[in-house]
Amino acid sequence: MAGVSELVTGEAVALELRPAKLPSRALAVLIDLAVAFAVYIAVTMAIVAATASLDDAAAAAVAVTTFLLVLVGVPIAVETLSRGRSLGKLACGLRVVRDDGGPIRFRHALVRGAVGVVEILMTFGVVACIASLVSARGRRVGDVVAGTLVVRERVPTGQAAFVPAPPPWLVGRFAQLDLSAVPEGLWLAVRQYLTRMGQLDPQVGQGMAARLAADVAAHTGAPVPTDVPPAAFLAAVVHERQSREAQRAFGASQHAGGPVGPAGYSPAGAPAYAAPSYPAPYTPPAAPVAPAPDAFSKPPAPTSAPGDRDGGAEPPATGFAPPA
Repeated sequence: MAGVSELVTGEAVALELRPAKLPSRALAVLIDLAVAFAVYIAVTMAIVAATASLDDAAAAAVAVTTFLLVLVGVPIAVETLSRGRSLGKLACGLRVVRDDGGPIRFRHALVRGAVGVVEILMTFGVVACIASLVSARGRRVGDVVAGTLVVRERVPTGQAAFVPAPPPWLVGRFAQLDLSAVPEGLWLAVRQYLTRMGQLDPQVGQGMAARLAADVAAHTGAPVPTDVPPAAFLAAVVHERQSREAQRAFGASQHAGGPVGPAGYSPAGAPAYAAPSYPAPYTPPAAPVAPAPDAFSKPPAPTSAPGDRDGGAEPPATGFAPPA
């Protein structure tokens, strides 16, 4: 299994997400299952004591409901509310994120939990282990179906890839832009470019930025402003999307100019990050203005060619005086 996720665009720009390896994922699952079964046994004993008078059919229905709620529903709720961190993943320094590095939502946790009943609980984890070994990024079947990836949160300081912050004059400018139609694959390509644009040839990077900005603009229905460089436009729309997700998740606006990590968060202890300087909008130079004539200056005396006596012009001096 590769140490870095092989998420590469056609221009060979890689996004540095570090997938979790099978041993750490297996340990996290064991911790989660141990806690879930302990809760399940305690709840089952309480329910059996409270429903001793029920018939066999009712007792079986209660047992199935308890199994689904405790071993399936509770893990899904925990993973959703914790934004991809269960107790086992938190202990092992892991986190579930989307394919593009963003935080998961309820539908992602629901699909992972539903598929996990078959590939983890019913097959004792055999299917999940085989799928993780076969996958280049260590994903089990539930991750493939849900479009998620388990990554390592605890990485050495300074090795995490950050999406650079947009220029201050662009923060909040695209707050009214409709970003719902932009596909996840395009967001991933934009993130990949932004995290690697400093390592690209300037001409190649400008061409990539222009193509990506045009693709984003085509899905939003609004053209790229002519006064905004394509790279700065991409950083601004990514920042706007992350701000909206943070507002939906935590109920607070996140319109700020700080860097954001690959999973939408900043790891603890990360070094101070200086956002790259984007080129300012082009302003055409002002046309030169001719100086106004001085009202107090004496106009130049008219000149005349030698020998020109028209108009009463005096003859040029020759130094000869006629006799009296």
